[in-house]
Amino acid sequence: MRILHCSDVHITEDPSRTGFLRRGPRFWMAWYELVLEGRARAYARAGDALAAITRDAEHHAVDHLVLSGDLTASALPSEFAGAAAALGPWAMDPRRCTVIPGNHDCHHPAALEERRFEAHFGGLLGSDLPAHARVGPWPLVRLVGDGLAIIALHGSLLPSLPGVSYGRLGPLQRDGLRAALADPALAGRAVLVVVHHAPRRANGRPDKLSHRLLDAEALLELLPGPRFAVLHGHIHRRYHHPATATRPHLFGAGSSTQAGHEGYWLIDVDGGRVQGGRAHTLSVDG
Repeated sequence: MRILHCSDVHITEDPSRTGFLRRGPRFWMAWYELVLEGRARAYARAGDALAAITRDAEHHAVDHLVLSGDLTASALPSEFAGAAAALGPWAMDPRRCTVIPGNHDCHHPAALEERRFEAHFGGLLGSDLPAHARVGPWPLVRLVGDGLAIIALHGSLLPSLPGVSYGRLGPLQRDGLRAALADPALAGRAVLVVVHHAPRRANGRPDKLSHRLLDAEALLELLPGPRFAVLHGHIHRRYHHPATATRPHLFGAGSSTQAGHEGYWLIDVDGGRVQGGRAHTLSVDG
């Protein structure tokens, strides 16, 4: 069974097309990063890149596509719509696709109040084991074939201060995850847990406090060994920490649509274990 894992696709509305004042104070605080540091340029073709990833998924006979958050740059309605359009039919098929929001998708109160993520990806939020949901639909459990379970968690929070983008799953979601792992329906299956924030950086260390998953250790303790993998984004580097006897595989997908760094993971599952992954560079024009 083959999974394609991508992340941080950051569909970005051209800032020059939107009135500066219309976007509100939280966008003004991000203006330096988006415009002056060139992030808007780096993601000018993000929609094309995400569409190319879906074509690659078909080419590689992928069984399931996972997108671990940050679909947008600023949680604007047009950016969510662009992400859904680029995913195409995948965005409407929960049997083939799992998507979670990231911190950029929870960028300001209006995005949460208007449920912008749910408006475009609500069709993917049904769980095969809804009894284990604790916070809205989360944890969301998807049974894929006979040998795999995907469990999606939502740890992204509305930022309290500029530059703060840490995440937290919380005890309720962790309790739901624990219950799902004990469910007989998961017996003999490999388990991929999808979060946005990274439990570890590429160097194996925890992320800085303002950027990390605050309850990463509590999460990892629930997932011992190569039966398990955590799929995440948030850090714009692609890396893999292999499983140990007491820790799961960790797959960081990097930023799959950033100009010059486009790519994703193909992860193979067989015999109730995660067999490994191959990092792929994406050819946007190919």
